[in-house]
Amino acid sequence: MKLIAGLGNPGRRYAGSRHNVGYLVVDELARRWQIDAARHDRRCEGLLAEGSAAGQRVLLLKPTTFMNLSGRSVAAVWRFYKLALADVLIVHDDLDLPVGQIRLRALGSAGGHKGLLDILRHLGSPEVPRLRIGIGKVHQAATVEYVLSRFEPQERETIEQTLGRAADAVECWLRDGIDAAMNAFNRKCEPEPPNRGDERPATDGAQGDRS
Repeated sequence: MKLIAGLGNPGRRYAGSRHNVGYLVVDELARRWQIDAARHDRRCEGLLAEGSAAGQRVLLLKPTTFMNLSGRSVAAVWRFYKLALADVLIVHDDLDLPVGQIRLRALGSAGGHKGLLDILRHLGSPEVPRLRIGIGKVHQAATVEYVLSRFEPQERETIEQTLGRAADAVECWLRDGIDAAMNAFNRKCEPEPPNRGDERPATDGAQGDRS
């Protein structure tokens, strides 16, 4: 069994915000796999759904603890189902990637992302796969306001394409593992006209601190 946890903040105030792009990826997966992902599970403090995809039994989770306490929810599911760390994929926003770029990692630090930091603390290890979704970068003083804002009209088509590509990356991870998914999707793949032919490997950066 595999767990895909998309991070965000609950409630109408935050719906569709940049910080909630992890939620949006889970919603796209639920739509694609025809899984009802709207049932709240009090034991894990989140919206939890179970189904099948890519030949695997899967769990879709949207923690409702608010971003900075995401670890409580993810750890509750991880413990209950007795999952290996490698069977958990965290999907979250990333300030150090351009809007629409995605990046998978098998392990590493939280890079300043407080939701991911709380998860790594609760799971007791940095060896947790994650899928990062670029939301663009702003000056550090404006970070909180920016991540809680919604995407601009000119960014929405890009984000719609990104959600589909992120779902493809999750399915690749399910079928073939994290290394294959990284090889297939860790390119500088901002949406752009086809046949451009100038994609180059992207590099990881340190993520700024944020809420």
